[in-house]
Amino acid sequence: MMPPKQTLPVYMLLSALALAVATGPASAQGAAPPPVLGVGNSMEEYRLGPQDKIDVNVYQVKDLTVQGLQIDSAGNIFLPLIGGVAASGLTPSQLANEIAARLKGQYLQEPQVSVSVREAISQKVTVDGAVVQPGVYAMSGPTTLLQAVAMAKGADNKYANLKRVTVFRTVDGQRQAAVFDLREIRAGRAADPVIHSNDVIVVDGSGVKGVWREILGAVPVLSIFRAY
Repeated sequence: MMPPKQTLPVYMLLSALALAVATGPASAQGAAPPPVLGVGNSMEEYRLGPQDKIDVNVYQVKDLTVQGLQIDSAGNIFLPLIGGVAASGLTPSQLANEIAARLKGQYLQEPQVSVSVREAISQKVTVDGAVVQPGVYAMSGPTTLLQAVAMAKGADNKYANLKRVTVFRTVDGQRQAAVFDLREIRAGRAADPVIHSNDVIVVDGSGVKGVWREILGAVPVLSIFRAY
């Protein structure tokens, strides 16, 4: 369990989310709405970012296999033969496909490449509401909702309403949110969704502040991400 990296600026976060509920989602004129995202997200949806450390393995080519490679501040990695590759924002499998495409033909006929996360430094999640220790936490690799709540030392047994745990997320510039039932997830009757970097998780409960309560009340009780 990792300690909070910084103090949560609650007043700023509440103001921003309150404005979002009042004004509705912002979208470009004529732009198609983003797809609704379900909870069946795999760990491969983890997005790489600057300073993350990864392992790149090229099957049966030892000289092209690199362990503990760090993504630089610009989001790039540098590999033998192919040089710089943009890694930030990609999933491990997407990066592996990009590396394989660069190697294919010129260097290898059918390269088999895998990428795994050794240390995730760039990814953070905010956990607030009826939890023991609200704050901003670093995710040391792919993280699910249950794991993120555990980072905040779990839900507050006195105040928490585990039936309404809301995840706020920005998808293609649009604010989205989904409500999950933590009891069902713990019991294995519902999927444990993967948390993305910069998600905001709020556990509802009787001890939650008034502004939060208004925001949470505006989000539909659905385990899929929708604009709000």
